[in-house]
Amino acid sequence: MPVEFRSATANDSEHVAALHAGSWRRHYRGAYADSFLDGDIEADRREVWSKRLAAPTGTATILAEYDGRLAGFVHVMFDYDPRWGSLVDNLHVHHSQRRTGIGTQLLARAAQTVVDQADGPAMYLWVLEQNTAAQHFYRATGGDCVETSTVPPPGGDPTRLNGTPACLRMVWPDASRFTHTSR
Repeated sequence: MPVEFRSATANDSEHVAALHAGSWRRHYRGAYADSFLDGDIEADRREVWSKRLAAPTGTATILAEYDGRLAGFVHVMFDYDPRWGSLVDNLHVHHSQRRTGIGTQLLARAAQTVVDQADGPAMYLWVLEQNTAAQHFYRATGGDCVETSTVPPPGGDPTRLNGTPACLRMVWPDASRFTHTSR
């Protein structure tokens, strides 16, 4: 059965929030506090996604569905930074669908939406320093690491972090030149 892609609607917020929370629990341990990850982060993410998907001005959220279920999503905020361009704020793939090409397809669709809808061609994202697999994936698609920074605390609450974890800014100066490779 092929993967289907579509734009998210407000009705998708619960499924997007559940996938987002599950991805954080699986991949953000060490950077995010266990008390936060083990708490009700689905409710936290549901609140965020309900707001985002109800008022999507200046953004795009693309879903990947496989066999009628959410397999992944990408969320882009157009022209978010005057220097670095549009922010790929979230890219998550369900753990059972990792290494199937869905992440590459989602990132390629994000790049295409930047080309089609943003004022400038550049896009970027932040990736945890500890997430070396994701860094490899982004480099394989043409992304370059240009700086390291401190991870901002989720919801602005520093107790949700373990210390001061680092993140890397990965950039694609021209999204039209996004490299369609798989890992």
